[in-house]
Amino acid sequence: MADVTEDLRSGALFYHRNPRPGKIEIQATKPLGNQRDLALAYTPGVAAACEAIAADFTEAANLTSRQNLVAVVTNGTAVLGLGDIGPLASKPVMEGKAVLFKKFAGIDVFDIEVSEKDVDRLVDVVAALEPTFGGINLEDIKAPECFDVEERLKERMGIPVFHDDQHGTAIIVAAAVVNAMELAGKRLADIKVVTSGAGAAALATLNLLVSLGVKRESIWVTDIEGLVHEGRNVLMDRWKAPYAQSSDKRSLSEVIVGADVFIGLSAGGVLKPEMLQQMAPTPLIMALANPTPEIMPDLARSARPDALICTGRSDFPNQVNNVLCFPYIFRGALDVEASTINEAMKAAAVNAIAALAREAPSDVVAQAYGGEARPFGPDSLIPSPFDPRLILRIAPAVAKAAMDTGVARKPLSDLRAYAESLGRFVFRSGFIMKPLFTAAREHPKRVIYAEGEDERVLRAVQAVVEEGIAKPILIGRPSVVETRLKRFGLSMEIGREFDLINPEDDPRYRDYVSTYLEAAGRKGITPDAARTLVRTNSTVIGAVAVRRGDADALICGLEGRFQSNLRHISNILGLAPGARQMAAMSLLITSKGAYFLADTHVTADPTAEELADMTIACASHVRRFGIEPRVALLSHSDFGSADTASARKMQKALGLIQAQAMGLVVDGEMAADTALLQPIRDRVNPTSTLKGEANVLIMPNLDAANISLQLVKVLADALPVGPILIGPAKPAHILTPSVTARGIVNLTAVAVVEAQTRMPRQDED
Repeated sequence: MADVTEDLRSGALFYHRNPRPGKIEIQATKPLGNQRDLALAYTPGVAAACEAIAADFTEAANLTSRQNLVAVVTNGTAVLGLGDIGPLASKPVMEGKAVLFKKFAGIDVFDIEVSEKDVDRLVDVVAALEPTFGGINLEDIKAPECFDVEERLKERMGIPVFHDDQHGTAIIVAAAVVNAMELAGKRLADIKVVTSGAGAAALATLNLLVSLGVKRESIWVTDIEGLVHEGRNVLMDRWKAPYAQSSDKRSLSEVIVGADVFIGLSAGGVLKPEMLQQMAPTPLIMALANPTPEIMPDLARSARPDALICTGRSDFPNQVNNVLCFPYIFRGALDVEASTINEAMKAAAVNAIAALAREAPSDVVAQAYGGEARPFGPDSLIPSPFDPRLILRIAPAVAKAAMDTGVARKPLSDLRAYAESLGRFVFRSGFIMKPLFTAAREHPKRVIYAEGEDERVLRAVQAVVEEGIAKPILIGRPSVVETRLKRFGLSMEIGREFDLINPEDDPRYRDYVSTYLEAAGRKGITPDAARTLVRTNSTVIGAVAVRRGDADALICGLEGRFQSNLRHISNILGLAPGARQMAAMSLLITSKGAYFLADTHVTADPTAEELADMTIACASHVRRFGIEPRVALLSHSDFGSADTASARKMQKALGLIQAQAMGLVVDGEMAADTALLQPIRDRVNPTSTLKGEANVLIMPNLDAANISLQLVKVLADALPVGPILIGPAKPAHILTPSVTARGIVNLTAVAVVEAQTRMPRQDED
């Protein structure tokens, strides 16, 4: 693809190869630890499940994983911008689709790449898979064959069949059109729509718009051969034919006159500024070609300041991205055991997406996005793909439409309860970092990396540069850094993508020594020691740079012990105003959700006062992730069940927290299972002020916190973020030796957002 740089290509190959090839795996959902488990899972016990399904096929949904299993099927004939690259080469894309299903909606996927271009045989292959799956997602099959394949499969199969390239795009485009016309004060029945492109996505979009009220005679379709018109024989088929116009006009420039909506699903640059001048007032421009839109948004804005603009790119507002809908449409369809995904279900998804864009951003989401979450308007016609409320709105709407139209085999008795149950997916995935990345990208800060020669740091900095979330500064020897950049296939250059502090020869050396002595001279650091450390200890150099204002945040810790690095940070940066001590909070993202643990690395046995300060500070950090903290003070004791010094300490901490942060949802002391399971809490203490699952777990001491962190990380195969150091006067974070490059990127985003809150806006570069 034209937009894949060598850096991105190298990084993508590394990502797909390490730490093991590919992006997906199969995991068992039941234990298999002894002979009885084996007898239940396989022979002879499995016969009971087989017999139950043979007697009643609907039992398959209760006894197997089928109802949460989707096949992503392709023959590789129309892959992204790569074209007909074949089924095997398309496999990374299909695995990626599987990851999106799982991450956004908890749906399991088998990717199935079929070596078959003949429509009859392809349909036979896919139809024969029906006993295995609860739904079929067709992907990257070229037009016009894709229309025929989907149509015939829907006729033959009794499970949802959905060609995302068609309908996913159509649903999001339709939602944008609905909202844009509302802003413009226009009725769908009155608008003129012009398209550039007549492939699968374009025709599906037009069909959906017609079902929503746009008049077919008001739709003008152009493609590489010009206007789709009556009498045309070249590149025509039965799917385009309904949009053939009786007209002597032939070009896009002719038919766009007076258009209210332009939908581009074709090629970059085909829409010219002078064409926009001919459109109706307040036109909607949907330039969706990737990577180069039909017209760049800045050029469109210059030509038509009153235009509403959408693209397929993530670096402009109103991104049309299929992930906005397809996971949640399948979620709703699977949960009611729908036999198909019909027009009513697609219309329900359109209306749910459009309505969500019109909702006021929640306070938590707005805070997570730097307080700048856009309200409904020209730059917010459709929700962000990472809006955590998408699943809560779309899946119930689709499920209800399936029930209303009679295609739901297992109707839901309580839609409200169903919607509430979907909340478990909201912050389950690594996409929990998205609010911080968005905020960091708005106002990137200077982050200094102490171990600038480390491969993980270099790869992380490459990602940081590509994401635009920070302005990196590396500490390292130029010759070593340059050699390793070449070795790892990274084309960054010193002074271009990042700055460098050379510990062996930096003109600021004397100034740094002076600053270090000023900060730590009365903490046992002699002038001789200061001169040596400023040459040899990268954490000292980085902390001094932050203290002097040469950098805004420090990332260190790949070399040396945590406590040693902490001592340097404490000596040089000191404590933030009001802080009594430092603490460390770690985020663990598991298959069950996201959990924040503290204090995982710093204070061996914090006092009740220190626990209170730590808890309030942790809650502030948690809100930056767009999560409302629900805090449990953990103990071996459950609400006074044991009278020990540790339990009494947690009880005292609770009183202090409640007095200082009255709006914070917090309770304790309680056992870990009580904190995580509402039924247990209801039984132990029905009057607890903590409702739902706790997401911030405050431990009574360092042993409990660190042991819990390491156990959960390994046993739950959790993604760790942090530790996030709380309490220094300026942002500084200490990595653990096992951190990955992605972990460094994540902590960089945390550091940048923290630096933004510490610095007034006018001080930003």
